[in-house]
Amino acid sequence: MPVSPAYRPDPKLPDLGPDFADPVAAADFPQTILRYRNDRAAASVGLDGLTDAEWIAHFGRFQPLPGNIPTPLAQRYHGHQFRVYNPDLGDGRGFTFAQMREAGSDRLLDLGTKGSGQTPWSRTADGRLTLKGGMREVLATAMLEALGVPTSKTFSLIETGEHLQRNDEPSPTRSAVLVRLSHSHIRFGTFQRQAFLERPDNIARLVDYVIATYYPEVDNAENRTAAMLSMVVENAAKMVACWMAAGFVHGVLNTDNMNVTGESFDYGPYRFLPRNDPNFVAAYFDQQGLYSFGRQAEAVYWNLQTLGGALSAVAEPDDLIGALNEFPDGYRAELRAAMLRRLGLKPKSQDHDTALVNAAFQALAAGGEPLRWEPFFFDWFCADEARAMSGPRAEIYNERQFANFRTLLAHTEPDRPERLQAAYFQRTEPQELLIDEIEALWAAIAERDDWGPFNAKLAAIEEARLAYSL
Repeated sequence: MPVSPAYRPDPKLPDLGPDFADPVAAADFPQTILRYRNDRAAASVGLDGLTDAEWIAHFGRFQPLPGNIPTPLAQRYHGHQFRVYNPDLGDGRGFTFAQMREAGSDRLLDLGTKGSGQTPWSRTADGRLTLKGGMREVLATAMLEALGVPTSKTFSLIETGEHLQRNDEPSPTRSAVLVRLSHSHIRFGTFQRQAFLERPDNIARLVDYVIATYYPEVDNAENRTAAMLSMVVENAAKMVACWMAAGFVHGVLNTDNMNVTGESFDYGPYRFLPRNDPNFVAAYFDQQGLYSFGRQAEAVYWNLQTLGGALSAVAEPDDLIGALNEFPDGYRAELRAAMLRRLGLKPKSQDHDTALVNAAFQALAAGGEPLRWEPFFFDWFCADEARAMSGPRAEIYNERQFANFRTLLAHTEPDRPERLQAAYFQRTEPQELLIDEIEALWAAIAERDDWGPFNAKLAAIEEARLAYSL
């Protein structure tokens, strides 16, 4: 493989040892058909120069990357699933394949898999991923990145030629293996497992690893563990605030689905809101609405408390409680910031910005399904009232329920209003990712093996990302 100068392998996970991960082998798939490669993400770690054949060899057959993890590692963890503790978890259909430094930021990034075969933690499952599930995750990560959400990036999707049986979708169905690029795969449940096993020595080792790898700025803090937890709390608050501003419902906010660096990942039954509905649920099996849209901040805070409980084996509880208590104010601040970013506005004052954010949520609720979530932010981006009031939803915005929002918006300053010159903002409709469109994209693949609509959608989402980030 021709190695780019930007490729800088730095495998750290093996240093944690056998208490944290098991060496595994990838499944030997009947086929390896490349369906998606993220060359922009690959460029960030020096892998964009791979030919398609080399790409398939590494991300379909999992030949080790040069100087990297020699054998894939399936991580060990436990977790609360819908707040019920489960000690029978772990990487059951994935592993950590490689770790590299990101060009520019020098952050350590992981390449992790989904659907790569059975591991010691598969239990009775087949360790596979449906092609539809992989396609959905590609779309989710692309859309979330475009909307400014801290998220893993889908790196690769390869169809693998198997016919899978599933209870929740028509079967047999096509199979795939997905690779994601993420800042970390150390989960809250990684700490929980060591607490369950009563291994404070391993909790201390894991704290040292996380600080050295992700939060070196707190290495000299008086209480390093509490300082680390404070950083995790801060990043988790930002993540869930960005979900709320994006109208995104993750669906499965278990403690094994949250990592220590505050990036969302592992997208299963997610949904983007068709309208503002705090009771909207993404997963059909979430019958109590535990992870509904309006309860996501509560769910994340609960998960942080379980992490704090695991850390109490190596730190003073009062110090950990102090770190956890930073979440409510931190979340409110991050929600204000996220909503202002989505509206393309500069902050003014805490009181004004809080009132504006509240008015925006109220306006979204008043607009309901005829307005929808994403068009609201698209129409009012950079506080351009003339643009909003000349668009297809002007009649909705003329209703009195929008008066307070429009009054508050008139006293704001747009952030980089030149972004409105992008071709994306000359359109009348924004990019959305509602369930009906996802199903239509899948139908074209399932019925005719037509990937054209899927690729066109990704190109359109990329246009949106570029327009927002100019």
